[in-house]
Amino acid sequence: MAKNVAQSATLASLDQKLALAKRCSHEGVVAGAKAAIVATIATAIPTLASVRMLPWAKANLNHTAQALIISTAAGAAYFIVADKTVLATARKNSFKHAP
Repeated sequence: MAKNVAQSATLASLDQKLALAKRCSHEGVVAGAKAAIVATIATAIPTLASVRMLPWAKANLNHTAQALIISTAAGAAYFIVADKTVLATARKNSFKHAP
């Protein structure tokens, strides 16, 4: 009987930790997506404007290069912000539940 109570308490604790981890990762994904959208806009405007106005950029940056510049900035912003958000949320939750 005592073993079943201990197992159910352990399973409840694991379920709570799993739910907390899912919430942390979801917050990271949402924050990363927002940052990627902002980075895409912030990178696309100057990239496309420079291709239209600067002779060097017009001659050397084809559509593939422009897309690569914009997507690299968006991808980097996504992963950096998502990682920082997940770590910050996990750190906050670990201090909140510390004995």
